[in-house]
Amino acid sequence: QVQLVESGGGLVQPGGSLRLSCVASGRIFRIDAMAWYRQAPGKQRESVATVTSGRSTTYTDSVKGRFAISRDNAKNTVYLQMNSLKPEDTAVYYCAADIVGTDYVRNDYWGQGTQVTVSL
Repeated sequence: QVQLVESGGGLVQPGGSLRLSCVASGRIFRIDAMAWYRQAPGKQRESVATVTSGRSTTYTDSVKGRFAISRDNAKNTVYLQMNSLKPEDTAVYYCAADIVGTDYVRNDYWGQGTQVTVSL
């Protein structure tokens, strides 16, 4: 099977930075798009940033200019560099990936989530 494991969340003051990582492991043939989502208390899960296999990126408007998504294909890892963090960025952050397994079946996989809290 395939697993995604996030790390790097925590408590940070407004204006601070965090870097999230997500490693995919298991029976992987190919990883296509990778993405970060977030869900704040009482709100729906939203897409934050996406990176394609060709490294094209998209961002939700609220994080443009502050967050940067990147990937290391050799390590099956996606990163989210978050700068100038605001209290409204507080949420559980999830990584997701579109993965073709060694059985050549494509599925979407999700990590378990990592908490990011921006507060004094």
